[in-house]
Amino acid sequence: MVTFTPEQTAFAQAVTDFCQRETGTREQRDKWTNNGEENHSQELYKKMADLGWAGIIVPEEFGGAGAGNVELCIFLEEAIRNQAPIGGIGPTLITAAAYEKFANDDLKREVLEGVVAGDALSISMSEPEAGSDVGALTCRAEKVEGGWVINGQKTWCSNAHFAKSILLIARTDRSGGKHEGLTQFHIPADTPGLQISQIDTLGGREVNDLYFTDCKVPDSAVVGQVGNGWKQLMAGLNTERLILAAMQLGLAQRSFDDTLAFITERKQFGRPIGTFQALRHRMADHATEIACTRELVYSVAKAADANPDKLMPREASMVKLKATETSKAMTIDGMQMMGGYGYAKEFDAERLMRGAIISTVFGGTNEIQRDVIGKTYGL
Repeated sequence: MVTFTPEQTAFAQAVTDFCQRETGTREQRDKWTNNGEENHSQELYKKMADLGWAGIIVPEEFGGAGAGNVELCIFLEEAIRNQAPIGGIGPTLITAAAYEKFANDDLKREVLEGVVAGDALSISMSEPEAGSDVGALTCRAEKVEGGWVINGQKTWCSNAHFAKSILLIARTDRSGGKHEGLTQFHIPADTPGLQISQIDTLGGREVNDLYFTDCKVPDSAVVGQVGNGWKQLMAGLNTERLILAAMQLGLAQRSFDDTLAFITERKQFGRPIGTFQALRHRMADHATEIACTRELVYSVAKAADANPDKLMPREASMVKLKATETSKAMTIDGMQMMGGYGYAKEFDAERLMRGAIISTVFGGTNEIQRDVIGKTYGL
């Protein structure tokens, strides 16, 4: 089973204690989320930043904790398990890692110090005709004197409505292959020529359309090398998929905990429904799957810490696939075991289910993850 150092165990307990104080009741969570309409509270996130948690993996030279992937996964698992409404942390830390690797010194310091202070970030890849096939994107950035002019549309962009800045992937050259000629740009959210428009979803306000109309940015907005955006994206897969996996592990565990509490207390035919074999066996299976998922998450986190520059496409895809499928199965089954109560908004089961199902889509669909895993075996 997964074991932690005494310091890691104390850290996990500190995160749990904070969340139980701030988000331990439904009334508290409704206060932070506008009655469930938002999945992220910047106010609560700032409080976590004051404790040093927003910059947990940011290097110490920029004011962060400089912790590893194991500590990051501990934080995310415990925060999401305790239902802290900080859905924006995933895109923020994924984006921050890209700035750390590729931005120039001045931009890196500006952005990472902001992250430590609680700024949210966003990354924009998908377009109406380029989702899983990121290489097919057409949003273009054309070189002009002193900078670049951007035109086009992006979609499904998480965090953009409250982010301090957006890391945009745009096409700067059409002469090569579809994975060539892509460039990353730093776009402050208040840049003239950028319009951010909400997309209504089952999860409330989470994602947005972005419209760029003659949006001009300086040369200094380029993050990394012009035309090297695709390779830069691939360099961040370990961190991205670990973040998503740890969050879904926490969500699966919360669903299990809530379901267990319900079926222990709920009585039918004169006894708790959890004592019936049909439910008891289902919960045993879910407990086993969650335990297996936790082992995988932390083994990949430890491997990433031991080899920070090594790309692990197979393991990164496996951990995202396993964690999201586990959370989806647990939340759907948990809602069904709760019967009508699982469907009612009075309980958290239906919200947890929505959060789990969409996780199989974002960050690279699970079909794409399976494809990546298969290719690593030469298939």
